[in-house]
Amino acid sequence: MNLFGGVIPVEGVSFLLFCLFAILFAGYALGRITIKGISLGDAGVFIVALLFGAVFCSDAIVGKTLITFDEKWLSMVESLGLVLFVTAVGFIAGPKFFGNLKKNFTSYVLLGLVVILAGGLAAAACIGLGEIDAIGYGNGAESQDGFVAMIVGLLSGSLTSTPAFSAAKATVAPEFEGLVSVGHGIAYIFGVIGVVLFVQLIPKMTKANMEAERAKLVIKTDESKKKSIANLLHIDHMGIAAFAFAAVLGTLVGKIKIPLSGEGLDGTCFSLTTTGGCLLVSLVMGHFARVGKVSIMPAQPTLKLFRELGLVLFLAGAGIPGGAEFVASFDIMYFVYGLIMTIIPMILGFLFAKYVLKLSLLNNLGSITGGMTSTPALGTLINVAGTEDVAAAYAATYPIALIAVVLVSQFLIILF
Repeated sequence: MNLFGGVIPVEGVSFLLFCLFAILFAGYALGRITIKGISLGDAGVFIVALLFGAVFCSDAIVGKTLITFDEKWLSMVESLGLVLFVTAVGFIAGPKFFGNLKKNFTSYVLLGLVVILAGGLAAAACIGLGEIDAIGYGNGAESQDGFVAMIVGLLSGSLTSTPAFSAAKATVAPEFEGLVSVGHGIAYIFGVIGVVLFVQLIPKMTKANMEAERAKLVIKTDESKKKSIANLLHIDHMGIAAFAFAAVLGTLVGKIKIPLSGEGLDGTCFSLTTTGGCLLVSLVMGHFARVGKVSIMPAQPTLKLFRELGLVLFLAGAGIPGGAEFVASFDIMYFVYGLIMTIIPMILGFLFAKYVLKLSLLNNLGSITGGMTSTPALGTLINVAGTEDVAAAYAATYPIALIAVVLVSQFLIILF
């Protein structure tokens, strides 16, 4: 098949790149549209990618699949984007991360647990609601076990958590793995967009003074340390070598598996995954910034570029197949369940952080993005806050939420 009279063949990597750049252009244009101070921002790329996948990569709308991409290529785009983004965030947050963690450690742990437990309780309520109302299971979930698999998939999608998704698939019976995937796909869309809108709406609803809120977020850094870094040996002036080393080491750390159940590595295992591994390594490297007389800190322009590029590549890579799956498997009741599992943890987490933990607004919202394991929302929050210091709160809460959501997903399957 060819487009535009044979000028553009629908095949190969070159056509995928053509589509990606077209999605980025249209997505940024959509994200720029602002209504009463609220915009989609980078999530506009996700919306356009979803629409692209729904129209061109699924037969549910136009009656036939117009474009078919190799899933491996889309997965590579998504993974590359995620590695670029989280590694950049780790380096950006690193210099202030441990000072912030020391100051608010208990709060970050508690908030991460509250957000995930709220999501788990919402999922349990949805399972009970489905039983009481006898709404029918649908989408192939004809049994209670199948229904639970669907709900756990919805939970992982609502919290945009790939590790929870993988753990759920590994825990359910083989015949129900597909239902976990369907649930994840249905809930993932609002899981992304909901948190993006939340971090924009809350400052406006509370009429926050952003300059004052940024001042509350400031963590003092050692200025003499910055002057000493300037005199170090830099492998390259942009710091790409240091960035690449963090990504390589982080990927290896993310592959380490910790058994949770079963016999050794043959049972269910937990790992930081590439995302968590890269975040951890870049946080440590960003904190120390040097090894002897060699700098291991990339330049700030490099980090800002990779953070933005990584985010939009991740959104495009996840959005194209997500749009196709969403249209093919959409069910209004399951979508409502996904809304519940996204909204309740956000609201309860925000209120808990504000009134119990007494966190400042930006620390609160930064922690919420980490607790919801929402990469896109962090990018939006950085733009809303006007400072990248909010990344430290995200980085502190994210690991707690990552572990908790995996355990909660498995507990729901075992319990029900």
